[in-house]
Amino acid sequence: MSIASTSVIQIIPRSRRGVELMLLLIAIGVSVGAYVNIGITVQDKVPASTGYYAAGIGLLAFIAHMALRYRAPYADPVILPCAVLLNGLGVAMIHRVDLGLAIAAEARGATPRAPAAPQQITWTAVGIVLFLVVILVIRDHRRLQALTYTAGLAGLVLLILPLVPGLGADINGAKIWVRLLGMSFQPGEFAKLCLVVFFAGYLVVKRDVLTLAGHRFLGLDLPRARDLGPILIAWGVSLGVLVFEKDLGSSLLFFGLFLFLLYVATERAGWLLIGFLLFAGGAWFAYGTFGHVHKRVEDWLNPFNEQGVGQVANALMGQAWGGVLGRGLGQGRPELLGFYGQSDFIISSFGEELGLTGLIAIILVYTLLVERGLRTALGCRDIFGKLLATGLAMSFALQVFVIVGGVTGLIPLTGLATPFMALGGTSLVANWAIVALLLRISDQARRPQTPAAPVSDETIAMAVQKQ
Repeated sequence: MSIASTSVIQIIPRSRRGVELMLLLIAIGVSVGAYVNIGITVQDKVPASTGYYAAGIGLLAFIAHMALRYRAPYADPVILPCAVLLNGLGVAMIHRVDLGLAIAAEARGATPRAPAAPQQITWTAVGIVLFLVVILVIRDHRRLQALTYTAGLAGLVLLILPLVPGLGADINGAKIWVRLLGMSFQPGEFAKLCLVVFFAGYLVVKRDVLTLAGHRFLGLDLPRARDLGPILIAWGVSLGVLVFEKDLGSSLLFFGLFLFLLYVATERAGWLLIGFLLFAGGAWFAYGTFGHVHKRVEDWLNPFNEQGVGQVANALMGQAWGGVLGRGLGQGRPELLGFYGQSDFIISSFGEELGLTGLIAIILVYTLLVERGLRTALGCRDIFGKLLATGLAMSFALQVFVIVGGVTGLIPLTGLATPFMALGGTSLVANWAIVALLLRISDQARRPQTPAAPVSDETIAMAVQKQ
């Protein structure tokens, strides 16, 4: 009687949490080094708040790392360090502009305003709390597909919220803020997350229909006329955001995300052509109809023709002064941009003090963050997860392109916030939620599959005899 033998080789992939911890130490070291360098250059001493800054950034990063180690051990090891590095450098530059504004105020005999860097660290802590909630509560991203239409409705409500009388606030010409309980926040930042979930879930169900081709034009298979409804609705909602809230950046972001996910889901380049034509028509209509859009375009075409020197012109001159290698941390004049040197134009502040070289390095960190998100999408085993990860990663890519393009004069300025860097609590907290969801998807994608039960030689022999 033969003895059945089994041979099973199971390869257990490494979680790479040790690599993540090493990268986090490097990110924290670079951020704290920048903070100290700024203090020594501007004040000739190490800032008294260095310990608070280092402990805050380090402790928050360690908490996030431990959450991943125990709840998402196979998550991508590069995404979290990239986010921590960008967040830390952003706080350092906000501190730099704080010092410059304080010196300028003292020179005028005015009272310096309260520094914004501690506030940004506080919002970072809130963002990490939401990060932990997402990691601990959402154990499987596929459960979000059941909330497709709920997420879509929530996204629309969040977009409309600033238009509610008594809640909405008009700040700098854009009605995208809500005042509640003495606090201001931008609901559109969380609408972005809800709409990506809706887009991914909707396209999973409808992609077969949307893939069907109609007429052929210049080698492209155009969609059927009856299938144009979704893209027309997305275009209409984007125009509504532009018309009623005067938010050019969010309008472009929402339509761009839907168009890109539609192309990824259907693999039909004809959708890109239709989307480009709709975008071009909407842009021309907005330029000729709405004064705030017309002014943005005029400032882009003629930044030095404003009475006095505008923010765009100041940003361009600061970057030109920085040149290739920059003036050095603490040796530029980003405070000339005022509050905008910490928010809308923080990329210009980095360009002035770190030069083109430093700006390229920052863009490469963003590129790495997007690349790891797209790698997560490629490794995901379900279509919903692929589209969701793609949409989340591309939300970073579109924002950075629009922001960097705007402050460097490539395209008109839109007013979006630089992810993780710009001063602003809502944007920072929402971006940490996006990172948490990306890491949850990557944990599912990289997690080893349960091996099949071993089959004995005797079972195989019996199956062969039956044949």
